[in-house]
Amino acid sequence: MKKANPKIVVAAVIERDGHILIGKRKRGKCHPGKWEFPGGTLEEKETYEQCLKRELQEELAITVEVGDLVGSSTFVYTPDWTIKLLAFRTAYISGALRLNDHEEIRWVKPADLIDYDFPEADRPIIEKLIREECRRNKYP
Repeated sequence: MKKANPKIVVAAVIERDGHILIGKRKRGKCHPGKWEFPGGTLEEKETYEQCLKRELQEELAITVEVGDLVGSSTFVYTPDWTIKLLAFRTAYISGALRLNDHEEIRWVKPADLIDYDFPEADRPIIEKLIREECRRNKYP
């Protein structure tokens, strides 16, 4: 059976005290050692919100509330593998952060996201978050 193309991936932009949560992908997975916004692949008949809630429970053992769309991007990695990434502002509700799917996690300032190695599909989201932070700091 042929995989869906583009593959829909939903990611969480979880903010706390001016920092954003990112995770480093485990070895043996796609994009090993790269950083990402937590989230995962949309399953059949699942909404974006359902996907993000499920993925964050699986990956980090946390409960969240999904908010507004931050942005989206589409990146063609190979002719048979295109990713459509949708990133949503997401509020942490409860649960102790556990590393079920990541080597490590970090809370970083938006401007510092540029210093981390993310997959190409994530870069437009990072650029938008950095622009938003610049606007906030310049125009309080």
